[in-house]
Amino acid sequence: MEAPLRSGRVRTVEDEADEWLARVRRYLQVLTVRKKQRFNRRVSIGDLLSERADNASSYGFGEGTTMYDNVLVLGDVKVGRHTWIGPGCILDGSGGGLRIGDHCSISAGVQIYTHQTVRRSLSMGAEPIEYAPTCIGDGVYVGPNVVIQMGVTIGDRVVIGANSFVNRDIGSGLKAFGTPARIQGPV
Repeated sequence: MEAPLRSGRVRTVEDEADEWLARVRRYLQVLTVRKKQRFNRRVSIGDLLSERADNASSYGFGEGTTMYDNVLVLGDVKVGRHTWIGPGCILDGSGGGLRIGDHCSISAGVQIYTHQTVRRSLSMGAEPIEYAPTCIGDGVYVGPNVVIQMGVTIGDRVVIGANSFVNRDIGSGLKAFGTPARIQGPV
């Protein structure tokens, strides 16, 4: 029901929305200042309203694992303990499962896939979507903006350099970078 305002004008839904929006903005400003004071960072609204450990826990990820609110998680994704998943990542477990081990760092913008649609697209839908599980071992550092293709297995204690495209397996104790990623030697 509409109520008259002091000006004699009838209160509208738009008035209520403006008041609500002003109140939300005040609360968000308080949360922004709190996050800046506690962690010296500025984050998106989702990360103001949630805690990274709670985000990871809600997916059943391991103890001590954290992830930003804007991480896209699809399908069957399992993540071990004490792993950090940065902002803007895609974790695609829709094609047979994605496994990420303990003590990993999955940097900002990383995309990890378990499916691809290349043949389906090129065949105008005649070919099926391809699926294969992807596995990342323990103690792996994946640099910013890395893309890991479906079916790849990465061993333990591996470093993948920023902006790399990983389309083949990488054994334990190695570092790799490039497009496509090439093994550069031991860590």
